[in-house]
Amino acid sequence: MTTSDTLPIRKATNITLDADLLEQARGLQINISQASEERVSRAVAVKQAAIWLQANQAALDSSNTYVEQHGLPLVKHQNF
Repeated sequence: MTTSDTLPIRKATNITLDADLLEQARGLQINISQASEERVSRAVAVKQAAIWLQANQAALDSSNTYVEQHGLPLVKHQNF
């Protein structure tokens, strides 16, 4: 969610990390919040893509079956 200035609204949370990993990250001056947000953002995108694929699998299968049986619909208009 973002504000009218398109800045994300931040909310504090607690996470549990491997102690050695946390120590290494701090030693390397890695911003734990930023790194966590980036990874959670990627995980959300992957999960949303999987949900979309599952919801649309029947349509994709139908389209692929059509092309297998009839070829590409506009192939006769190709100039190459």
